[in-house]
Parts: sequence; C-alpha cells; structure tokens
Amino acid sequence: MHENAVFRDLVSILGEAHVARNVPMKAYTSIRTGGPARFFAEPDTIEKVLELLQYLRDKSITHYIMGNGTNLLFPDSGYDGVVIRIGNKISRITLEGNQITAQAGASLAAVSARAMEASLEGLEFASGIPGTIGGAVTMNAGAYGGEMSQVVKETLCVDEQGKLLRLKDQEHGFGYRKSRIQTDALVVLETTMVLRPGEQMEIRNRMADFNSRRREKQPLNLPSAGSVFKRPEGFYAGQLIQECGLKGHTIGGAQVSDKHCGFIVNLGNATSQDVLDLIKLVRKTVYEKTGVLLEPEVRIIGGDL
Repeated sequence: MHENAVFRDLVSILGEAHVARNVPMKAYTSIRTGGPARFFAEPDTIEKVLELLQYLRDKSITHYIMGNGTNLLFPDSGYDGVVIRIGNKISRITLEGNQITAQAGASLAAVSARAMEASLEGLEFASGIPGTIGGAVTMNAGAYGGEMSQVVKETLCVDEQGKLLRLKDQEHGFGYRKSRIQTDALVVLETTMVLRPGEQMEIRNRMADFNSRRREKQPLNLPSAGSVFKRPEGFYAGQLIQECGLKGHTIGGAQVSDKHCGFIVNLGNATSQDVLDLIKLVRKTVYEKTGVLLEPEVRIIGGDL
C-alpha cells in the first residue's frame, strides 16, 4: 500500500494532530536512541486505539505499541511501520472506594500520587518507576518488594484479532517481570487496582523514602532504559556485572553505569547499536566468568541478541 495512502487513512482515523511521519524514536525513548518511525500515531481515546488496530490488521501493516518508552531499544535504522504511543492522551484515573482504575497511558507516578491523596496504600513502590500503567501491568513491574500483581484486580485488553477481554485476578498469569498480557500479545487498555486504606502521611513518607533510595543508587542524571537485565535467580545482575570488572565499561557512547552496574547509560551520543553491543558484551562476559546467562529486561525492537 502506498505510503501517502496509509498516512491519509491514519489521519482520517485519528485526526491530523495525532499522526506524524519519520519521527525519531530517540525523542520518545528514555535512553534517547533510535531512528525514525515511518509513522507515529498517538490516539486520544480507547475507541480510536481499537479502530486503528483494526485498520492495521486489515491492511497487514506492521505496528508496535509503546507507552513512555522507558525500556525500549529501537534500531538506529528506524522502524518501518506504525509506532502507536499510548501515553498521556489516554490517561484518565478514577477512584471508587478503595479501587483505582487507570487508562493504559496514565503514568505510574500519577496513579500512585492519586492513591496517596486518597489515603490508599499498596502502590508506593511504583511512585518512582518512570513508565505507564499499560507497560507496568504487561511486564508486572515492581520495586522495593512490591509489584503490580499484588494490586491488579481486572484489566481490559484487546487481543490480536481485535477481541476485547477482561482479565480478572489469576487470569493475568503474572510471574517475575511477565504476564499473560505479554505472552499472548494482548494490549492493555485500562486496569483496576484494589488498594488498602492507610494513613496518608505514612504513605507519603514511604514514597519519599523509596524515591530517595532510587536517586541515591540509580544513575537518574543520564538517559537509560532502566534495569537492563532481569534479576537472575539467586543473584543480582548489577553485582555480577561489577564483579566481572565491567563497571564503567564503554562502547561508543554507551556505558555500564559506574553508579549502578545494572544500568547502561547514554553518555550523550550513544547509538542503539552501541547499547546492543554493550549488552552482548556484558552477557558474554558474565556467562563466561560465572555461568549465569543474564536475560534482558529491555525490549529490543526489530532484533535480538
């Protein structure tokens, strides 16, 4: 199908203000690398997400759905398809008793802050995680002993055929940094979480403590994609990497952080290939020296290790 025709169709579905061409993904990923997406779409309602996905399926057009881009690595050559960003345009948060429902594009920071304001506890761990609810539920994000599986009750998703599903409780299939949403290629539209009544000041203090610890230990002053590797059973990825002598190791503009070895940071001019080469080097070195094969937590788009 001709590129101009696709663009016209996308504009007719979403409106001219919500579609662009040749958008550099480095502007939309936290590690600040990645070439241009052929088309970049930001729907502003769930209904438009569904209509857009139906169109892309009907036309067999390659697409990728992202949130805040906090754990994504797009190739330097770009993405030859449609990148759909579900972000702050689809981010409504509603409260009902001790339940909070958030659309997929709502930030974890905003949702946890809303919970705190309502004196509801259980989401403090999420206040400093720089992602969206959709991404967090998909990968069962967690920190400081908490994770999404502890609070998520029900999630509205759409499958690859366009069918709407409501996953409840165990139907989410949560595991460590994974869920049925991930394995079945579902797309989160909104999720409902059940929290507990608590003391607002205690909740606020826990959030402040977690965020202080995060600032102290993580390289938040430089672009990164968060924790590069999942925690291997019985070990800590950052500790293994440090023990293998890779702290501060650099390839091009990418560096194993000298503040926390579980992070790869962009020193200013890194390419995605620099980051990918460094990931490969770290995995190879750690495996050769310890026998532990690190599994990436970062999503590598259009490629693999």
